[in-house]
Amino acid sequence: MTQAEPLDLVWGARAIARLIGKTERATFAMLEAGYLPGARKVGIQWVVSRSALAEHFGVAA
Repeated sequence: MTQAEPLDLVWGARAIARLIGKTERATFAMLEAGYLPGARKVGIQWVVSRSALAEHFGVAA
């Protein structure tokens, strides 16, 4: 059995904000407006792919 790859997901506006270097409020506005690639609302929480954000902002994942 091989070891599974770590998940590429970032959960919650606060964690996403830390990743992209924005305030939580600004990040939430970006999420609501659809400005972050691949972001989806699952229940009451936002989730986004770390690699999609890295590609969008041009930084390493």
